[in-house]
Amino acid sequence: MSGWRPGSGPSLEEAAELLATRELTIEGRLPWSSNLTFLVTLEGTAASADDDPSDPSVASRPVQAVYKPHQGEQSLWDFPDGLFRREVAAYRLSEALGWGIVPPTVVREDAPFGPGSVQLFVESDYEQHYFTLLEEGGREGELQVFCAFDVVANNADRKSGHVLHANGGRLWGIDHGLCFHVQHKLRTVIWDFAGDEVPGWIVDDLERLVASGLPDDLSELLSGAEAEAVLERAALLAAAGVYPEPVGDRPPYPWPLV
Repeated sequence: MSGWRPGSGPSLEEAAELLATRELTIEGRLPWSSNLTFLVTLEGTAASADDDPSDPSVASRPVQAVYKPHQGEQSLWDFPDGLFRREVAAYRLSEALGWGIVPPTVVREDAPFGPGSVQLFVESDYEQHYFTLLEEGGREGELQVFCAFDVVANNADRKSGHVLHANGGRLWGIDHGLCFHVQHKLRTVIWDFAGDEVPGWIVDDLERLVASGLPDDLSELLSGAEAEAVLERAALLAAAGVYPEPVGDRPPYPWPLV
């Protein structure tokens, strides 16, 4: 499978608009997902026979997305119904912080199997993930952003394979359905920075978010208590200035790790 990549097709801003408006065609189910997850193609995004392939404005491939319908979610005892909204909330939190680490993700009420999240499908090297990137070195600053994001979002399921190495080298985070709980549920593979100083620019972004509050388009996806908890976690991380150590007696790692 091949997905969006820089220089091929729309910009990220244009892609977000397409995700929200274009009809979705189911291409197939994506394997290895605990909930129903589908690859979809956005109507009208593939080049037609009449297009000039040498024209750089013509997309060389269709724009595709990952669709997670509400009705395909398994019920969980510890998370409220509607995990797809948390996928969208993670994107909006990433944008509110200015970090841009979650692919454009929208809520679609008119999707083929009913309401759900639709996230831009990004072309990536699936042999690469958090563990391989950390071992290779040179990406620690970028990985620290994911570490801070997971603390603030209270990510209960950051597997190594949820950090994608995309075409062009950009890192993306996916699969954020188990985030934003009011109780501490942080389960992540990114504990390598525990006790390390949080970079100053990340602290600045956290403090800016706390001062301004969550944008309305993010708050509307969370309960009042969940929205308050996001700001509390951001404020605590900024004030501490160091990445936290695992706490409590729950396993701090998700399973499987990758």
